[in-house]
Amino acid sequence: MPIKPKPHLTPAGLRRLAEKDSASRRLKTPVPRPQIDPQRLLHELEVHQIELEMQNAELRLARDEADLVREQYADLYDFAPVGYFTLRADGTIHMVNLAGAALVGMVRSRLVGRSFERLVSPARRPAFNTFLEQVFARNAAPSIESELIHQGHPDRCVTINVQLSPDGQECNMNVTDISERKLTEDILRRNEALFSALIGQVPIGVYVVDAGFHLQQANPLALRAFGNIDHPIGRDFAEIVRFLWPKRVAEDTLTHFRHTLKTGEPYRTPDFTHRRRDIGVTEFYEWQIERITLPPGDFGVVCFFNDITARIQAEKAQRDIEVMTASNLKLKQEIVRRQAVEEALNQTRAEETRLLHQSRQQGLRLRDLSHQILNVQEAERKRISRELHDVITQTLVGINVHVSALALETNDELGSIQKRFTSTLRMVEKSVKTIHQFAQELRPTSLDDLGLIPALQTRLRTFMEETGIRVSLKAFAGIENAPEIVRTAFYRIAQEALANVAKHANASAVEILIQSLGDSISMEISDNGQGFDVHNDQPSKEKSHLGLIGMRERAEMIGGDFSVASAPGAPTTIRIVVKAPRTRKKSVK
Repeated sequence: MPIKPKPHLTPAGLRRLAEKDSASRRLKTPVPRPQIDPQRLLHELEVHQIELEMQNAELRLARDEADLVREQYADLYDFAPVGYFTLRADGTIHMVNLAGAALVGMVRSRLVGRSFERLVSPARRPAFNTFLEQVFARNAAPSIESELIHQGHPDRCVTINVQLSPDGQECNMNVTDISERKLTEDILRRNEALFSALIGQVPIGVYVVDAGFHLQQANPLALRAFGNIDHPIGRDFAEIVRFLWPKRVAEDTLTHFRHTLKTGEPYRTPDFTHRRRDIGVTEFYEWQIERITLPPGDFGVVCFFNDITARIQAEKAQRDIEVMTASNLKLKQEIVRRQAVEEALNQTRAEETRLLHQSRQQGLRLRDLSHQILNVQEAERKRISRELHDVITQTLVGINVHVSALALETNDELGSIQKRFTSTLRMVEKSVKTIHQFAQELRPTSLDDLGLIPALQTRLRTFMEETGIRVSLKAFAGIENAPEIVRTAFYRIAQEALANVAKHANASAVEILIQSLGDSISMEISDNGQGFDVHNDQPSKEKSHLGLIGMRERAEMIGGDFSVASAPGAPTTIRIVVKAPRTRKKSVK
């Protein structure tokens, strides 16, 4: 830690400080009374003490300043960006800074007293020893390049600058790491060699014109184009161009080169076709020029050109061949087209035959379905007529008889009249219930008033009471936002499926699941019954088959997909999927 110097004091200030210290010590320490002239002796001692104090203060101030300078010099020495070594005449290290220790990858304390020669790579030691001997003999160059060994790393390339001490017993070395510079120079040399190799091997001609308008460099392809010119490198480029091309072409070309050299604007021509003066042959070229900076720092122009004469001639020959084969190609295309038309006609005939057969089958199916629907409608009408006749008519006749008896028995006791009224009320309630049941079977009012989920819950309770089969319903609330035709179709399909389960499935449990599938709504009805063969075209139970057809028709009527999964002895699942708007998913059990 640097020592902070005390503030500088003048001699008068030092005297006052010394007198103050002397007075304080005189007050603290009793002075024995002298025998001989004590006042004079005391005064002389005090003066001598003040002089000593002044000298001591000056010495302390000088020491502090020297310590500060030494600390600053040590910081500059230790934290310098280059390595400093002080060598004795025998080549041992007397002093070294931190940067020097870092150059060789060793601790500074281990370097002091060590021979510097052992830090130099073995291949460079003889030259370094000779250089060091010449330094102490005062007959050496001021610097040398060498290599230092770095622990655990490649050797470091360094530049060593030496200055001999005045007494000639030591020398101070300034060691600078130039490894990166050497590496950069090596990379630059390799890049230059690679660039020269690439320029020599590229499949196009490349040449460079300098600022004095002389041909400075050219690759083999470019020299081949200048083959009739003796020693083209270094010659006037205008002279070369005028030798190769007619006057007008040569002047236009030189104008483009001079414009690019002056302004830096590149130029490119995709079609250069002219007759050469030197060989009398028309050649085709693609060429472009750009301004570049040459190593001395002057501008130059580089030209890239490609002799496309052979390619143009090959393209012309290819065009002649294409013209000659065009008619054959068109004939082949016409044959292929006619074969494709014939094949398409055959496929159309086959498709027409298939569609005709399919339409006939569909007509037969529709006719059978129409017959079955008529039969079912007639049976349903007969059932409703019989129910109305057997149940409602008899109930109403009974009500009529009871009312007539009440009219005749007005003299009976009040208790008997009340019993007859009670019996008549039961008949009326039974009639109302029967009519309500018919209305529910034809069209449940809860479907219109409350929605699909309450209507299904009411139907399921009635179904479980009538059949004893356990039914569970799980539906998302967004189904109530579906169109009315979708909700009605779901209700009718569920109603028909439950009827089939009660009649044919021999099941003990049914599950109904209505859920949202993103942009679709699905309803699945599953039972644990005995199942059936869904692939049998003529099932033994025609009514069950008719129920599946009705369910399929209702699903297709709302644009949905209907599927049945079942097998003999296995559960049955009916699934309907219909497109619907997105709704918020909320389960309701």
